Amino acid sequence: MILLAVSIAPILLLLIYLYKRDKYEKEPQKLLFKAFIFGALTVIPILFIETWLGDYWDAKYNYIDNKIQTAAFNTFAVAAFTEEFFKYLVFILIVWKNRNFNEKFDGIIYAVYISLGFAAIENIMYVIGNGMGTGILRAFTAVPAHTMFAITMGFLLAKAKFNKKRRAIYLFFSLAAPIMLHGFYDFIIMSQNEALLWVFFPFLIFMVIIAMKQMKILSDASRFKP
Repeated sequence: MILLAVSIAPILLLLIYLYKRDKYEKEPQKLLFKAFIFGALTVIPILFIETWLGDYWDAKYNYIDNKIQTAAFNTFAVAAFTEEFFKYLVFILIVWKNRNFNEKFDGIIYAVYISLGFAAIENIMYVIGNGMGTGILRAFTAVPAHTMFAITMGFLLAKAKFNKKRRAIYLFFSLAAPIMLHGFYDFIIMSQNEALLWVFFPFLIFMVIIAMKQMKILSDASRFKP
């Protein structure tokens, strides 16, 4: 029970924080809950696809001879692409045409709720499987990272929604950018390269700064701001 609480606590805190950041027009809680649940359900196809891709690579290549290539494949193609693609897909299917997506900051709110739905299930699996230390570490690393990937995705999806002339390019980067951020984040860890590990926390801080700027830009641009 304690491990479950440790798994869920950082998720709830971030959900509450983002909900409070939506200062000018709150999103309907039913739609936010739906976004969260569908985000959580993405774990099912993601788990199958990531397992299949991992088994395919392991059968074709020798890990000992291809450590860096294996790390790059597992981080960018397996984890980052698969996870961000399904989060993106949920957003397009349940949020994109919804009438409540009526201002730019909404893009960030819904993207984060979808992402943290996935992160909640992932975190429970990791923490129950590996213990309290993992839960505490992930509360300050992986869970905020999923939030920041989502903020970038939501920021660019909002740009796409409200800028028809550049919609195609924003839609492309709304998937490509979080994949690159997610992939590089995971690659730093999985490459087991000491030089790269020194970059980990600066990269995390960089993502926080970018995410805060993105939230401020869209919040200040709210059509509901007095």
